[in-house]
Amino acid sequence: MPWTHLIRFVAIEDSQVHLGQLVDPTRDVGQDSVDGIEIAAYLIEGTIFDGRVTKHILHVKQLLSPIAKEQCSYIRCLGLNYMDHANEANMALPKAPILFTKPRTALMGPYPATINIPKCAQDETSDYEAELCLVIGKTGRDIPEDEALDYILGYTASNDVSARTLQMTTAQWSFSKGLDSSCPIGPVLVSTSVIKDPQTLGVKAIHNGVTVQDGHTKDMIFSIKQQVSYLSQGTTLEAGTIFLTGTPAGIGYFREPRVVLRDGDEIRVGIEGIGTLVNKVRYE
Repeated sequence: MPWTHLIRFVAIEDSQVHLGQLVDPTRDVGQDSVDGIEIAAYLIEGTIFDGRVTKHILHVKQLLSPIAKEQCSYIRCLGLNYMDHANEANMALPKAPILFTKPRTALMGPYPATINIPKCAQDETSDYEAELCLVIGKTGRDIPEDEALDYILGYTASNDVSARTLQMTTAQWSFSKGLDSSCPIGPVLVSTSVIKDPQTLGVKAIHNGVTVQDGHTKDMIFSIKQQVSYLSQGTTLEAGTIFLTGTPAGIGYFREPRVVLRDGDEIRVGIEGIGTLVNKVRYE
């Protein structure tokens, strides 16, 4: 069988990294990992692109990002892609998707992995952005909108961790948003056979137990179909490419008083139908 709810994890049984299909896909495994609740998965043979589910059950010692750095060819990110976020920023709606990128070295997984804030960003302006993340499943170019979802492997949660002082220093955002561990994703990759319409999902960020973002993918300025089609114009999107698709209103920089990521904080991204990406914050 093909997988529907894929995790990448270190197994209790052999301390090796495996792919697995959740035995109980109704569980929020991100929360279960924090709570120390047993997580069982059917072993997947193959890769995230061609894996098949076996009957062999393993148990999770540690959750990892659903896609490994070695399999991720590129991380593309959209800025200012929600109506309410554009309004809180007091910025005009973009006429085309605003693109920036992150390096693969920014990629990391859910709890117990930590968001490590480097010394260059320890200035009380480190910020969160809760986002729906997608993984491209097959390589394509010049993809029509009505075929765009066919190129997507699955969806997960992500956090576009941003160093605001560095971001405001220059018009180019890739450095300020591309620091190591600034792109946590997970905890589970949910296939397009389950999430048929990505514009039907609630998106939340919860900082130290307080909900700071509460949005919905229906409010995207550019839909998932439009993003994939637009960014594939004259450009090959390779299998393994990750898209961070924008964040709703409520980022720390625009809150009164401002909310920042400090040493020891906890930040969660919850997406309907996917679960909760949980990370602690650590100052290096």
